[in-house]
Amino acid sequence: MATLITGGAGFVGLEVARRLLDAGEEDITLFSRNPSPARLGDLTGRVNAAVGDVGNFSHVLDVVKDTRPEVIYHLGAMLSVPSDADPAHAIQTNAMGTFYVLEAARLFDVRQMIFSSSIGTYGGDIAGQTLTDTTLQRPLAIYGATKAFGEHLGLVFKRKYGLDFRGIRYPSVIGPGVTTPGNVQYTSWMIEECAKGNPFTVWTTPDTKVPVMYITEAATATVQLAQAPLENIKTINYLVDGAKPTPTAGELAEAVRAKIPGAAIDFVPDPDKPLLHGRSQTIDDSRAREEWGWQPTHDLSRMIDDFIASACRV
Repeated sequence: MATLITGGAGFVGLEVARRLLDAGEEDITLFSRNPSPARLGDLTGRVNAAVGDVGNFSHVLDVVKDTRPEVIYHLGAMLSVPSDADPAHAIQTNAMGTFYVLEAARLFDVRQMIFSSSIGTYGGDIAGQTLTDTTLQRPLAIYGATKAFGEHLGLVFKRKYGLDFRGIRYPSVIGPGVTTPGNVQYTSWMIEECAKGNPFTVWTTPDTKVPVMYITEAATATVQLAQAPLENIKTINYLVDGAKPTPTAGELAEAVRAKIPGAAIDFVPDPDKPLLHGRSQTIDDSRAREEWGWQPTHDLSRMIDDFIASACRV
C-alpha cells in the first residue's frame, strides 16, 4: 500500500512514518519543503522524499499523481505563532493547502485522508470547560480558524465524493526537537532546556492548564485512527488526549524538577499572550476511546522520562 505524508519531515510526520515502518509498510513518501537527510535522520533511505509545498496546487497534484497513495496523512501546516504573524500565508498553507490535498485525493481516487487538527479550533470562551467533540468551535486565532475550516471541508468531501476523511484534534504535543514557536511550546521546551542544563522561563502562569500528550502517543493515535474499521467511525473529527489528570504548568515544572534536580524554572507571563494565562482546559476523548479504541500510554512521569532519554540520544 502506498502512503503519502504531507509535512512528513515535521514533528509528528516523522513519528507517523516510524509507526508505519514498524507495522511493515514499505512504500511511504514524505512530502515536505525540506525532506533533507538532516531532517529525516534514521529514516533516510527507508522512505521516499518529495520536495514541495502544500500551498502550491501544482506541487500537491504532482506528488499525488506520482505516488498514487491509498492513504494520505495530511500533517503539513503552519503552526499558531507563525500563522498569527502572517495570516495570508497561513490561509494559503493551512486552508488552501488542505483544499488542494482534498481535491487531489478526489481526482486521483485516494481512498482515505487523515487530517491533523487541533484543540485550537475551540475559542477563548471555553475556559474551565471540559472540551468534547461537540463543544462549539469559535476559534480566535488564524491557526484555529484554518484548522476548523479543514475539518468541515473534509466533511463536505466525505459526503459529496465518498472520501474516507477522518480528523484528529491534538492537544499540546510534547517531545524533543521542537523548533517552531507556539503559544504552548513551553510544555516541550521546559523539559528540553532543563535536560541540557539550561534555565527556562515559562511565559505563562503556573495555574495555566493545557492538555498534553507525548509525541509517540500522537503518532500512534493518528495511525490507529486511520486503521480503524470504517463502520466504527461515527464522529469523524476526534479529540484525543494523554493520560489524566491534565497537569498545570506549575505541576509540569514540579515534575521536571523531580526528574532533573537543580532544574531552574521560573514563570514570567508574557503580556502579549493574555488568552493563555490561567487557561484551564481538560479533554473528554471518550468518543475516540469508544469508537476506535484509543488509550493513552504515557503518564506525566513516563513522558518526561522518555523525553529525556530521547533528547540524550540526539
